[in-house]
Amino acid sequence: MNTLATVAFKRSIWQPAIILTLGFWLSTSVILDWVIMPTLYLSGMMTEASFTTAGYAIFWNFNRIELLSAAVILTGVLALSKTKHNWHPNTIVFAIILLTVSLLETYFLTPNMCATGIHLNLFETATVPASMDLLHGGYWILDVVKLVTGGMLLSQCWRIQVE
Repeated sequence: MNTLATVAFKRSIWQPAIILTLGFWLSTSVILDWVIMPTLYLSGMMTEASFTTAGYAIFWNFNRIELLSAAVILTGVLALSKTKHNWHPNTIVFAIILLTVSLLETYFLTPNMCATGIHLNLFETATVPASMDLLHGGYWILDVVKLVTGGMLLSQCWRIQVE
């Protein structure tokens, strides 16, 4: 009988996991978007022929971390939606939006940006194609959606943990 009582009052690990994962993911996104990429842009690296390769290497790794984070968050939200009585149903929608944004950035935008920016002719100077600006704009819009949605989900998780 004693084991049943200790199991009944055990706190779920999913809520802290969601909060820590969201905090890590959103903070690394802000660092990448507002520190690393502007620094590379201002240093003139976008005019270098190797920028596409370097950018793809950076974003290939980061996008995989984003997919893992989105999977942990969605799993945690689905697990908590079954156990918490005061869990808001919109959190599942927010987690699905985060996973969708990660999938779009990983499997659509990053490969297209790499294909658009790759410099194959050694005899011409490297230039940034006009379509790259459109892809960058799409990436920025998805990052804003990710930050806003992730912030709202983080706020809801934090509020429920404090209650």
